[in-house]
Amino acid sequence: MALRREPTARQMRLAVELRRLRDAAGLTAREAAALLGVSSAQISQIESGLTGVSEKRLRRLAAHYVCTDEVFIDALVAVATDRTRGWWEEYRGALPTPFLDLAELEHHATSLREVQFLYIPGPLQTEDYARAVFSFRVPELPDEEIELRVRHRMQRKLILEDTPYEAVIHEAALRINVSDRSASRAQLSSLVELSEADHITVRVIPFALEGFAGAASAMVYAGGAVPELDTVVRDAPHSTAFIDAEAQLGAFRTLFRKVESVSLDAERSRDFIYELTKEL
Repeated sequence: MALRREPTARQMRLAVELRRLRDAAGLTAREAAALLGVSSAQISQIESGLTGVSEKRLRRLAAHYVCTDEVFIDALVAVATDRTRGWWEEYRGALPTPFLDLAELEHHATSLREVQFLYIPGPLQTEDYARAVFSFRVPELPDEEIELRVRHRMQRKLILEDTPYEAVIHEAALRINVSDRSASRAQLSSLVELSEADHITVRVIPFALEGFAGAASAMVYAGGAVPELDTVVRDAPHSTAFIDAEAQLGAFRTLFRKVESVSLDAERSRDFIYELTKEL
């Protein structure tokens, strides 16, 4: 099997989970290779995401690692045997890899929860809003790349068709006019309309809230097929971090609940956003 030049985040997640299972079993890569009848180099390649693993070999490894969680094993098999070539693949080589990894993560997520303080969450952005955000980048992007990024962001809206989605947005993000007043009004109106879907919840944290110090809590929390495969995505100034360690996931679950608990409920949030549209 040819080695991958650049494993996707999803392929790397499978590799990480297999390495964690081996470590938990107290086996070295050499010992795991001997049990499987392959070279230690092959185990290393599998655990680096440089090559895939068949269902048969994955289940044999899980047995050697004494993993008895059949639901978890089945979820790993689903990742290992997935041959989906999603819409995001048309952008490979044209956009930064994190754009593709995020789209793939959202596509496979069983649920999505997002917290944003300065921007409208990506899947909820209108075309004009997204274009304004990408146009402000320094150094400036060529027009064709801006349009490519806008088109990619609009295609991410596909997840809103059936994936349970909850966004907590600070009033600051709602009030910042990233473009002109007309575009801002259209963005807020779109939020109101989207929030009326049964599987989409938009909640607002108002400026008037006292004692809120959680402005560093921005995140995307993507639910996996099983909780062990949940992932948190956080944006840094020059990179995107995909977080999957269980201790960190637990902390982010708690953090989301804290942020959610101080936000307005869905109905009051919808009314709040609607009132903002009338100010524009």
